[in-house]
Amino acid sequence: MSYSAYLFDLDGTLVDTAPDLSRALNHTLARAGRGDVDESLTRHWVGHGVRAMLEAAFRHLGIRAEAEELEEHQAALVEHYAAHIADHSLPYPAVVETLTVLAARAPLAVVTNKPTELSNRLLDALDLARYFAVVVGRGSTANFKPHPEPTLYACENLGAAVEHALFVGDSETDVLCARAAGCDIALYRHGYNHGKDPARLGADRVIDSFDALV
Repeated sequence: MSYSAYLFDLDGTLVDTAPDLSRALNHTLARAGRGDVDESLTRHWVGHGVRAMLEAAFRHLGIRAEAEELEEHQAALVEHYAAHIADHSLPYPAVVETLTVLAARAPLAVVTNKPTELSNRLLDALDLARYFAVVVGRGSTANFKPHPEPTLYACENLGAAVEHALFVGDSETDVLCARAAGCDIALYRHGYNHGKDPARLGADRVIDSFDALV
């Protein structure tokens, strides 16, 4: 099927960001006087925002923290991550080649729960920003995924009808967002799906490689 726009989640879909997020998380835990957590755990916690990732790590380690303390740790995590946002993060295989082909066919957007400023910084660092006409991150809209507003906002700014767009993501959050907005959804099997089988999340298609999109 031909689409008039393509919308992409960022972490776990376009880019494997877990290595740098894991290092930022462990830097923050060290400040709190705790040891590291394995990157494999971080991969299960990515996708719901930095605060949720930090809270998951604290729960895992049995750390109790008041809201004010969590805010302080979150700020430290974001500061460290922003300074090292693409030290080890890389686009998944075939992403660059696929974006090159798709961008010649239709406008592209990023729709992510990552803060917009961090999203733009990551895309710039990896030379991916040139492919996207719109970047919708946390803070761009009043609501964030799985609410449909980010997807609807992206399509509006691309000048594309949402029912003719394809959302490409990696998690149940992306499926719920796409379904609520009224567009098709494909899931990348090897992203951050929080331990859930992508084939059981209700997507129109599950892809093993970005080559499948072209």
